[in-house]
Amino acid sequence: QVHLVESGGGLVQTGDSLRLSCAASGRTFSSYVMGWFRQAPGKEREFVAAISWSGGNAYYADSVKGRFTIARDNAKNTVYLQMNSLKPEDTAVYYCAVRLARVVVFRDYEYDYWGQGTQVTVSS
Repeated sequence: QVHLVESGGGLVQTGDSLRLSCAASGRTFSSYVMGWFRQAPGKEREFVAAISWSGGNAYYADSVKGRFTIARDNAKNTVYLQMNSLKPEDTAVYYCAVRLARVVVFRDYEYDYWGQGTQVTVSS
């Protein structure tokens, strides 16, 4: 049974930083793509960032490029999302996901397992 658990969300002010973590269990994820998505109230879930199996390649949505950084520690089966210069429009539930393949994709339906999400709220 694959299990993903996000943590690190919270309420912050504009310009603050947060680091989200996603701990994976149930199998070894070092060979697979991991990603972060988010869903704001009344909106569809959207891609935020993804990282290749080795950690050598990272991809970002234009809205977060330059502010967010995705990283992974395969020894710990954990992926991180460092979020800097947060804006009110970053407010959403953030989900981590794993794709049981090595090709990085950006559509949520192509990911196989999901965490329960962690709320990030940025006040103005």
